[in-house]
Amino acid sequence: MTIQQQTVKYGQRRLLRRVGKAAPWIGTAVALLTVASAIRRKGIVGGTLDTAINAIPFVGAVKNTIEVVRGRDFISDRTKAAVGMQNSTSVPNELATSHLPPISSTPSTSRR
Repeated sequence: MTIQQQTVKYGQRRLLRRVGKAAPWIGTAVALLTVASAIRRKGIVGGTLDTAINAIPFVGAVKNTIEVVRGRDFISDRTKAAVGMQNSTSVPNELATSHLPPISSTPSTSRR
């Protein structure tokens, strides 16, 4: 093995070691960047819990791998009805606008 090959191999090992030490922090950063989205989809408790598990080095990676294999999340998303109701205090959007006539595509020509 030449000196050049040894130097390249040494550099590769050092780079791999540095990247290996940084990997858990990269996963934590990604988890923290997605916390708002997770809370919107899963609710305050579910989204926070999901992000906290994802932020733990190696545990989050194992959790995500198992979720991919299973094809579903451990902490499920909220139902669509619950998501729609969060902005409306009284009735769902479909019921609130059901009394309005449909909008026609042709403009009305009569003027009163």
